[in-house]
Amino acid sequence: MVEIKDKIQCCGCNACGDICPKGAISFPVDNEGIWYPRIDKDLCVDCGLCNKTCPVENISDLKKNDLQQAVCYAAEHKNLEVVFDSTSGGLFSALADIMYAKGGYVGGAVFNDDLSVSQFISNDKHDLPRLRSSKYLQSNAEGFYKKVKALLVKGEQVLVCGTPCQMAAMRAYLGRDYPNLIIADFVCLGINSPKVWRKYLDSYEARYGSPVVYAKAKSKEYGWRNLTQKVVLADGRELFETKDTSKFTQGYIGTHMYTRPSCYACQFKGFPRISDITLADFWGIENYSSELEKNLGTSLVMVNSQKGMAYFEEVKKKLHFIEMPFESILKGNPALTTPLKFYGGDREAFFRDLDLLPFGEVIDKYSNYPTGRTQQIKKFVKNCLPALRFLKTFIVKTRCSPKAVYQTLKYNSWSHLLHKKGIIFTPNCVVNIDSGARLEVDGLVVFGDKSHFPGSSLESRLYVGKNSTFSMLGDLIVMYGADIEVLPGGHLIFRGKKNLGSGANIGLTVICGDKIDIGHDVMMGRHVLIRDNNGGHYLNRRGYKNTRPVIIGTKVWLCESCTVMPGVKMGDGAILGAKSVAMKNIPAHAMAYGMPAEVVDTDVLWKY
Repeated sequence: MVEIKDKIQCCGCNACGDICPKGAISFPVDNEGIWYPRIDKDLCVDCGLCNKTCPVENISDLKKNDLQQAVCYAAEHKNLEVVFDSTSGGLFSALADIMYAKGGYVGGAVFNDDLSVSQFISNDKHDLPRLRSSKYLQSNAEGFYKKVKALLVKGEQVLVCGTPCQMAAMRAYLGRDYPNLIIADFVCLGINSPKVWRKYLDSYEARYGSPVVYAKAKSKEYGWRNLTQKVVLADGRELFETKDTSKFTQGYIGTHMYTRPSCYACQFKGFPRISDITLADFWGIENYSSELEKNLGTSLVMVNSQKGMAYFEEVKKKLHFIEMPFESILKGNPALTTPLKFYGGDREAFFRDLDLLPFGEVIDKYSNYPTGRTQQIKKFVKNCLPALRFLKTFIVKTRCSPKAVYQTLKYNSWSHLLHKKGIIFTPNCVVNIDSGARLEVDGLVVFGDKSHFPGSSLESRLYVGKNSTFSMLGDLIVMYGADIEVLPGGHLIFRGKKNLGSGANIGLTVICGDKIDIGHDVMMGRHVLIRDNNGGHYLNRRGYKNTRPVIIGTKVWLCESCTVMPGVKMGDGAILGAKSVAMKNIPAHAMAYGMPAEVVDTDVLWKY
């Protein structure tokens, strides 16, 4: 009979429940939202099968393989669409492609309708989008082991993927190797409490008034290294949080506060690996291959067994890959060999507050744990760095030009600038801001930036007329040669950087007489033109208006020399092609091209 005397001894794999012939084992959750086996002693017959199946109790027998050392690769799927939709380089999808082609079954973790996670298996290739990508919380595997064994006994080809502890449990449950089974695992930092994940999702509804209906970890739209969490709300809004803004990611990576207790003493690290193939992120790929380094995600593949090697030979036709020395994989993946460390905070208080306080407040509260003197000094230095970086930026961008320094200090207070809120004007800027105009600045704006050609005399112009408003709501770089005019009564909104390096290339022209609202993380090529008015020209046509607002959504790409005309609305993630003229609305994630621009593709995702 399995008896959990210390929670650190149970990895929550659920295999004991599947092996029990009497159905005597259930998995209630504790106050942390983490499940542990409970034995109904009235049903239990002390057969000992649960003990024989427990991967923690049998680790010494399970930790073996037939390759002396793993053969390692850096790889990515040849299909860029698959790479975009994957956590790393799309290697699980490549493994699955081969199994589906054999008519076999593929098993792994999927989101349920309520965005909890369970293990799932099918032979329908249309299920692959659900199976790919990491979920970063514990997956319920009740019934999964039974289904896999039934398929194997029938002679079906099967590929399964899960955490190292789940796949060790699979080996223990099956009791022997099956030639028709391929087991894949991944380098696991640790599995998080499903309760904490649910609280994180609920925080979106509290903040935005609409529940989450879709979630994607490591969305590639802001680059692989940003570890971006994407969610879609029921009202259709798409929201992104990077490692710097996601409270869930900060708590997971920063404090390890809500990871399952057994992860702090994980016995499934190191070598030999129990699986046939191990997958992971290949951190540091830029040091080995420029072709595989796109900031879209490169996979590390470790082939651990002869069977895994034979299978991977079939998979190679789906991949761009290079073989890597074993030593190259260790530096970027400490989780391969070392369990994560509990940072020492009050875990009991954390979970108590989780039920009482907003999610973000709880993460902030328990991220600021007491530290020693060395850590306090490091924290002080870290807090000083933003001001020092600003001073460097101020000196480099103004080049200490008297005119540039004067104009910068004329329209900004020094204290605001030190807090990275203001406009830095570079040399050769011509600025005319009416005394009756309003500036709203919540971020650091560099106007007329000449980083590539510091000696250029090309002029940059900014005019903000009487009773007009220029709002800059985020960090922003406007390169030299810009001509931005906010005519009297107009309102120009630049929302600037949120998750991406937002900015405008050389020669941007914006003429605002009514309202132009440019969303966060919009990227602009050279010589882009945006205007919401026709300069006071009128036509003898019913319904004609001289000005009509322009709305440009979040993370829009305006390509070189394109024009956005009055009244146009561009949805989030839309793309307007080079030299195109937008005269009508462009939907979210659509690509438009031509003069006038027409939609040429939909459901397009892009990365800067």
